[in-house]
Amino acid sequence: MLRKLEYGAFLNGEDRDALLSLPHMNKTVEAHTYILREGDKPTHACLMLSGLTYRHKIVANGARQIVSLHMAGDLVDLQNALLGTADHHVQALTRSDVAFIPLEAIKNIAFDRPAIGQAMWYDTLVDGSIFREWIANVGRRDARTRLAHLFCEYALRMEAAGLGDHNEWELPMTQEVLADCTGLTPVHVNRMLKSLEQDGLISRTRRSVTVRDWKALAAAGDFQSAYLHLPAHKLALTQ
Repeated sequence: MLRKLEYGAFLNGEDRDALLSLPHMNKTVEAHTYILREGDKPTHACLMLSGLTYRHKIVANGARQIVSLHMAGDLVDLQNALLGTADHHVQALTRSDVAFIPLEAIKNIAFDRPAIGQAMWYDTLVDGSIFREWIANVGRRDARTRLAHLFCEYALRMEAAGLGDHNEWELPMTQEVLADCTGLTPVHVNRMLKSLEQDGLISRTRRSVTVRDWKALAAAGDFQSAYLHLPAHKLALTQ
């Protein structure tokens, strides 16, 4: 969390100590567990310690659209500190360890310590940037490009979080989950995965992906990393 927040502001020792001293309750949640439901009035924010969660919307016909993925270090739904009512669901993709931090404590530290407030503001702005890219991905890219783009984003974010290398990473997502991230059907996802493999861009085992040609995968995904707003040194090896 500290590493990620420091992308957006310089935090001195007192700021770091204040963040690490935030009251919190640790909890392990199993895969598929709802952490937050649309319409809830949350009292705590969720900090990811391990595992993966995702935000999603359910439309009138029951279909699900996943709108973002979250991993260790992410403060999920920081905006609810001010919005008050959840407008989407947050659900565990894998077994996850999370820390629940009271929203009042988050508001207090953000207003009492301007550098922390700036860092949290920056973090929510980056979330907005990623949302915009996901809208463009689902709305205007073809199926193969959507999937390649999702893989590139996931790989860089995993590496930035210290959870893997952009050329090889665990992918604990079913084809149904990938379909709901990209607005496709599971059958179509399966075809596009085979296409990326046959063209030598990736190879797969049951739960992991190896990138065989990063530049080709990025080109196939129409992927430009600027929207992630990661520090330059995090991106150097992927250029």
